[in-house]
Amino acid sequence: MTHARDPLRVPPAELPRFPERIDVRTPAEFAEDHVPGAVNCPVLSDAERVEVGTLHATSPFDARKLGAALISRNIAGIVERFRDRPRDWTPLVYCWRGGQRSRSLAHVMNEIGWRAVQLEGGYRAYRRHVVEALERVPQRFTYRVICGLTGSGKSRLVDALAAEGAQALDLEGLAKHRGSLLGDLPGDPQPSQKRFESLVLADLLRFDPARPVYVESESKRIGRLQVPDALLERMRSAECARVELPRDARIALLKDEYRHFLADPALLAARLAPLKPLLGAETLARWDALARAGDFDTLVGELLDRHYDPLYTRSIGGNFPAIDRAVAVSPQGIEPEAYRAAARRLVSEVEGSR
Repeated sequence: MTHARDPLRVPPAELPRFPERIDVRTPAEFAEDHVPGAVNCPVLSDAERVEVGTLHATSPFDARKLGAALISRNIAGIVERFRDRPRDWTPLVYCWRGGQRSRSLAHVMNEIGWRAVQLEGGYRAYRRHVVEALERVPQRFTYRVICGLTGSGKSRLVDALAAEGAQALDLEGLAKHRGSLLGDLPGDPQPSQKRFESLVLADLLRFDPARPVYVESESKRIGRLQVPDALLERMRSAECARVELPRDARIALLKDEYRHFLADPALLAARLAPLKPLLGAETLARWDALARAGDFDTLVGELLDRHYDPLYTRSIGGNFPAIDRAVAVSPQGIEPEAYRAAARRLVSEVEGSR
């Protein structure tokens, strides 16, 4: 015997039907990851959740009473926040596993007259959906991988491609890391692995499988985050475009993108310290002296010659076999318009007039 699905509960696959999404979990839970486009309206704060959980260990009944009182109080503020919504408003509400927290808010909203629905299984079900989808969705697309020596402006070309209307997957932008030893972005920490995967999937689902997806060549990890295996496998077998820029232009570009190190030579020295076993203490001491003297042209040039270019040369052929037949892209400068022009030429060559 089959049972009709509860119309007020929907599975993760139906998320596109509900653009307005309310995450009632705590701010800490929301910060780790959440359904794309969701707003955080916690029915319990971080401290309140700890308080209820601690009490539950000794008296589940008292914990339920306390939780009900706190949730009721917080729901009043949430309803006030959405008072301007029309009668036909249909928000999707979710908590950790589709339980009491989201059910409480959905019940009040439906009593008011809105048509609130719960995400069946809550965030936990959504997370399983993301993991499964990232094994399947990357297979839909044809990729064109943007390769090039450090400082050639691969990320700038990806940005320019997006600005020109091409389908560009900016993995480093999503990971908030430039993908190298010096890649941390000041004051902008990396997201959690779960959040990164949610963002990657959300971008992929926006794309048209009939058109190529441009993506920068990456190793398995971007900072501390791992690129999804199925996506990386498709990237490794894809055709490539190789960005070519003269050495002096590469040095100028790197000085522009890593200005925070120019202002703080001690920070630069600390970040280069892991290279000591490979290059020796004498080399790092020389680079520290160059940085403190402000001779960054020499320092960046030596970093390219001694570390980044040999590393790239050793790894690129093994990771991206199609590099030998890559389309060459040569921006005429490091300014945004030079990369926009290069992006237009690349799209025209790869996609034609369509």
